[in-house]
Amino acid sequence: MTLPSTHEVTQLLKAWTAGDEQALEKLTPLVYKELHQVARRCMAGQRPDHPLQTTELVNEAYLRLVNCEQMNWQHRAHFFAMSARLMRRILVDFARSRGYQKRGAGVPPVSLDEAPSVCREPDKSLVALDDALKGLSAVDERKSKLVELRYFGGLSIKETADVLGVSVETVVRDWRLAKIWLLRELSKGEQGGA
Repeated sequence: MTLPSTHEVTQLLKAWTAGDEQALEKLTPLVYKELHQVARRCMAGQRPDHPLQTTELVNEAYLRLVNCEQMNWQHRAHFFAMSARLMRRILVDFARSRGYQKRGAGVPPVSLDEAPSVCREPDKSLVALDDALKGLSAVDERKSKLVELRYFGGLSIKETADVLGVSVETVVRDWRLAKIWLLRELSKGEQGGA
């Protein structure tokens, strides 16, 4: 099976935005495999025993994307950028809710002997990355979006430049600076937690 052309996906996205439900039916099989790739990238840093599996992440994101009636899809890269952002948000919300559940949340009491097998820590690294991205967004929103597009969305430098409306050189420079900034912020968190 060959990958659909960028133009074909973009045309279907625009038709779907215009209200053509048949375009959505044609689009779904064309983007499903790529959505799985985006989900695998998003899940790459998760624990092997993570309760949310790749297919579940794809399905949850897809349901939210399909129900997003007011989205004006610009092109294929825009669709996958938003998909990556949505998947990251789902994972972060899941990790935060696990932290909430760990502190009670209506869970029946468990004896101390059973506790280690029942309680698992929320994915602190994902929450820390999300917090760092929010901090980066406050300082430079474009660099934060760039990280989402490149790291979570798997977009190429050229696709990222197209989505952000900047030059390839700007993406290369911003990507390098964003990685340095995030590394510094994440290192602060590790030092503060130690």
